[in-house]
Amino acid sequence: MTLVQGEAPRVIAKARVNFYGHPMILALHPTTIEITKDRQLTRRGDCIIGVLADKAVSDLSPEMREALASDRSQVKVKIFVDDAIFVAKASGDSRLTLSNSRDIVLRTSEFVNERTLAVRADLAAIDIPRGVVAKLQRLGAHGVMEIEASNR
Repeated sequence: MTLVQGEAPRVIAKARVNFYGHPMILALHPTTIEITKDRQLTRRGDCIIGVLADKAVSDLSPEMREALASDRSQVKVKIFVDDAIFVAKASGDSRLTLSNSRDIVLRTSEFVNERTLAVRADLAAIDIPRGVVAKLQRLGAHGVMEIEASNR
């Protein structure tokens, strides 16, 4: 598909993932953002911004998984916490397996493993505004990650 100058990429898949805050959320990692189905976390998990997620990468729809596993896809990740919105842009990658049943990881690098949602993200956990992190540190705080995959 060739894009005409000014033509917006076409969204081909969308997903919504609910997750919750935790007092141990630090959001200090310089290269990743992660949400997990796990209930607990430690200070070592400084990329984690949410627990008790209702989906991991393996739970995404076949359409989303196919879209993400393409070198031609653009990925937009919107994170909602209360009235705050945080948006990251990344790329799909044909090396993605999307096979992990616990986690979703967005990476600024090109490193890929079974937990990777997308690569070459323009933001990491450290870039999340500290006011949003403070909201995520409240036990029971609710967050939503919306994922959109588009063709370039």
